[in-house]
Amino acid sequence: MKKAIVSLLLLFCLTTLVTPAFAEKDTAKEEKLVPDSAMDISKDNTYPNPTQDLPRLHPSELAQELLDSTDINIENPELIKMFNESAIKGSKLAIGMNVSIYLGQWPLAYESDESKVNWDFEKVNTNVVDNRGGKEAKRISYQQEQQKRIKGGLTAEIPNGDMVQKMMLLKATEKLNLPLSFSTVLGYNTKTDRVYNVPVKMVGYLTAYAPAVNEKGKVTYGEVYLRLKGDEKWLEVKNVTQQGIGAWIPVQDYVNLKLHTTSQPR
Repeated sequence: MKKAIVSLLLLFCLTTLVTPAFAEKDTAKEEKLVPDSAMDISKDNTYPNPTQDLPRLHPSELAQELLDSTDINIENPELIKMFNESAIKGSKLAIGMNVSIYLGQWPLAYESDESKVNWDFEKVNTNVVDNRGGKEAKRISYQQEQQKRIKGGLTAEIPNGDMVQKMMLLKATEKLNLPLSFSTVLGYNTKTDRVYNVPVKMVGYLTAYAPAVNEKGKVTYGEVYLRLKGDEKWLEVKNVTQQGIGAWIPVQDYVNLKLHTTSQPR
């Protein structure tokens, strides 16, 4: 009886130890971002797309002091750049000074709620091989027959849309670690080494799709004032509002390939 109890306890311990390992493997499979059907064609693309380099700006000492002076989160690179290029120097004349400088209404920050890739966002190319009269399988591979530009953009018009796009691009790139751009081009005659087989008595259609990220979140707007009083300086943000916004952001230099075979041509 004691041996049976000990065996059951050992089995329970082994189960609790092993189960999470399998769970982690399942989670890893679920979290796979790029499907096997998709390809990175950055080295094969005949059109050299410019790299979207949007690094986060490092605030200067003054800029950081101003950003820390308010509880409102400010991430807009354009606003931080303006602070970085500014200088406020004190003087004896500053004694008793109390100034409020209106800097305008700005999109202050963007909070991402969802970043989801649609790997079939836009059909960009179809290659065809007719093997109905063949005696063995024929090969088919991707070859871009026309230059194609894929454009993204915001799903609605909002104030300072260009600034909001940059913040959304930054957040989506950080979350997904994919090369993203609101405009990307697939060059004419771009081709890859990946080969598919079309069986005899079949017509094969190899369709290429350009992927894009569906980015959704909220942008915070506010009226920004620079306050100066004596040697003190701080930001005052008024009339803070939030607005939901979405965007489609193409994945640069990627195609998603799908082969369809049929005995009847289209």
